Amino acid sequence: MELKDLSPQILWKHFAALNAVPRASKKEERVIAFMLDFGKSLGLETRQDAIGNVVIKKPATPGMENRQTVILQSHLDMVHQKNGDTVFDFDTQGIDMYVDGEWVKARGTTLGADNGIGVAAIMSVLASTDLVHPALEAMFTIDEETGMTGAKQLDPANFTGTVLLNLDTEEEDELTIGCAGGIDTNTTGHYQEVPVAAGAVAFDISIKGLVGGHSGMDIHRGRANANKLMNRLLYKATQSVDLQLAQLDGGSLRNAIPRESKALVVVPEKEKAAFEAFFAAYTATVKDEYKAIEANLTLTIAPAALPAKVMDPAYLKQVLRAIYAAPNGVFRMSPDIANLVEASSNLAKVTIKDGVFITQSLQRSSVESSKEDVAFAVGAAFESIGCEVARSGDYPGWQPRADAAILQLMLRLYNDHFTHEPHVGACHAGLECGILGGHLGKLDMISFGPTIRGAHSPDERVLITSVDKFYGYLLHILREIPVK
Repeated sequence: MELKDLSPQILWKHFAALNAVPRASKKEERVIAFMLDFGKSLGLETRQDAIGNVVIKKPATPGMENRQTVILQSHLDMVHQKNGDTVFDFDTQGIDMYVDGEWVKARGTTLGADNGIGVAAIMSVLASTDLVHPALEAMFTIDEETGMTGAKQLDPANFTGTVLLNLDTEEEDELTIGCAGGIDTNTTGHYQEVPVAAGAVAFDISIKGLVGGHSGMDIHRGRANANKLMNRLLYKATQSVDLQLAQLDGGSLRNAIPRESKALVVVPEKEKAAFEAFFAAYTATVKDEYKAIEANLTLTIAPAALPAKVMDPAYLKQVLRAIYAAPNGVFRMSPDIANLVEASSNLAKVTIKDGVFITQSLQRSSVESSKEDVAFAVGAAFESIGCEVARSGDYPGWQPRADAAILQLMLRLYNDHFTHEPHVGACHAGLECGILGGHLGKLDMISFGPTIRGAHSPDERVLITSVDKFYGYLLHILREIPVK
């Protein structure tokens, strides 16, 4: 089966067109132009605000003019991640999609279902000529994945709606009424390099094949963090041999659990056999620890050209201890909502090269005070060895409202059309609703979407049947929006 044969055909057609356009966070120029052309081609009121968000307005269909105006919202950008052995240029190529049984996937890269399915659903409604709906204000935000810049700098003058449907949830049976806020903690340290001692050998070490995933939605699943695994390896190795470090490069995007890390290390030639024996033992240990989760975990070691310089050994010990001490993973579970992660941290990036030591991490929490707490805990680990700590990208969470009228409507419609109860709750991902509510005043807000797995990783996939269900549910909701 091909993508064009899937139901609903109009949505998959728009998703394919969207995915042909490169749309990395902070590189949305082409997708902004694409959306502006789309809205204008339909003869609809279309505009771009100062930051780059696109707004398309569609009048109510006959008989629906007295209903509340609905804001349909999704973000245009997607996370660009690929497997290490995949040859792909995100700046020039469209996503290579295919159907695999019940799922739509991409070949070696992220799929962009987050949040492309939501965008495509809104495009389908805007392009329709036979649907029943109230007045619509489509809000396509930019840069959601790397700072929520579009939501933060939204121009509220473009909107009059009183109901906001955010189409960015990743479980088909979930109605989300709250989410976590987030903040980036970035650290920088400077170190002295020293010449490599005579009689030394070098090795390239790599860790790859980890599952990775969304640093909010998947943080509780016990998946390995490549940066933490590499640090553990190096720390343990220094207990056995006189290991020195020349370079390290681990992780990628701040909102993705790191899947790969590589390091260039040096050991005395007389300790070469001991180091190789340690490496084999460490590999066996971690593969056994993670065998139920990380089936494709691979650790490799290979001879390398000897570098001229390495990190000062005394500073290396401090760095390894600081990374060990930095919180990563679940920091606190919510005492109020069952099975909800309240606060977490993701050590997303570690780079050591040419006298500079850098880390990047993202802390999330549904409670502002615990978000601050985990961010300070992470920063303190690196401040203790003299690193500079900078925090940025702070955005608020979205406080749940169980009494929202839109929730009651959607619960009734869900029970009318489906055979099971939906799950109502909050998520540990960062949605834009908290920020948007601050701009637009009191809104009835809710988030829902299809089933997406592996978001922010090359394993990203979307369940085909859930897309049909999600889109049909959206159309039912629009028909039933109450009067003003």
